[in-house]
Amino acid sequence: MRLFWENYKVSIILLGSIIIGGIIGYFMGEQATVFKPIGELFLNLLFMTLVPLVFFSVSSAIANMGEMKRLGKILKNIIIVFFITAMISGIITLIGVLIFNPTKGLNPDMFASLMQTPDGATTENVGVLQQLVNTVTVPDFFNLLSKSNMLQMIIFSIIFGVATAMAGEKGKIIAGFLKSGSDVMMKIIDLVMKVAPLGLGCYFASIIGELGPQIISGYARSFVLYLILTVVCYFGLFSIYAFIAGGKLGVKVFWENIIPPTVTALATCSSAASIPVNLDASKKMHVPDDIAETAIPLGTNIHKDGSVIGGVLKVTFLFGIFGYNMTSISAISSILLVAFLVGTVMGAIPGGGMIAEMLIITIFGFSIEFLPIIAVITTIIDAPATVLNTTSNTACSMLIARLVEGKDWMKYKLNA
Repeated sequence: MRLFWENYKVSIILLGSIIIGGIIGYFMGEQATVFKPIGELFLNLLFMTLVPLVFFSVSSAIANMGEMKRLGKILKNIIIVFFITAMISGIITLIGVLIFNPTKGLNPDMFASLMQTPDGATTENVGVLQQLVNTVTVPDFFNLLSKSNMLQMIIFSIIFGVATAMAGEKGKIIAGFLKSGSDVMMKIIDLVMKVAPLGLGCYFASIIGELGPQIISGYARSFVLYLILTVVCYFGLFSIYAFIAGGKLGVKVFWENIIPPTVTALATCSSAASIPVNLDASKKMHVPDDIAETAIPLGTNIHKDGSVIGGVLKVTFLFGIFGYNMTSISAISSILLVAFLVGTVMGAIPGGGMIAEMLIITIFGFSIEFLPIIAVITTIIDAPATVLNTTSNTACSMLIARLVEGKDWMKYKLNA
């Protein structure tokens, strides 16, 4: 019981504060808005750290990968597999949302008070090419310092990290600075998150006071949908990956060894804590050591199928509230792109989803008031999301071995 508390205390405390806040908001009604300033204080503290956090974390991760250049072939296939599998998870989730819409039955008018101040909203009509330019760039450097231009900041951070890595020895001082900056920003986030239960509880009280308890049904539907998607991906999709990687033998080996990483992820609610068990499982699946030792740690930080699924769910939840079209090519592309970013930038720590919510809010220009609404989704899906984040990397390590070692890689390893 003590171990369970240690591993889940962050999620339990957050969920408890949200429930208490919801109860207070329900009984106080609109008078619960008195708690809103406390919630806004917490949210503003988070948004103050967002730009430097994204810059240091993204650019540092790339700048400090220089020592892995000798694994060029492995890295190339890792990128291919991680991207394709993340997109497949996102597409499956989008289909699930269209079939089983979590926001069905919610009256959009109930959110009218929160829709009055959407950040970055614009009605200007621009051409496709100009829209592309506006999406990936800004006219001046200082514009990158605004949370309204978060996607542009991510692109700049990637370029900065690549340039630092390419500079070799001359770039090592900058790479060290970026690593230190990333560590410092994460400490700041740790300090801010200590008041998360109070901040989110107060904000959720005011939200329920304004909206009423109807939104609870949306959360219940979201959780049920996520569990269904977890079963589909875990038992169906990952079995397909194992079959592609090694045929019937691959499926057999996968299911003989996947339980320990699954149980560890469920028990600890941390992808990072599952790395040692995941590495051991991958090697028992006959994945070569150099591939496993590269793919598993790297995947823990930049490949999270469970987070991608959660990202799609959160974006479409907001789209459903606003009544946005989710079937157009542009909508599908933007949803999948942002979900992929969510699965990439989230830290491999329990409760790290707040960064993802901030990215979703800022990239799509939603009002800050919607952040606590989707933060609840992160809290309730935390455990199954960690399981998918961890085990998807195990399945992917087999696919990467298939691409790097050739068609009969598993038979060769068994006969060696």
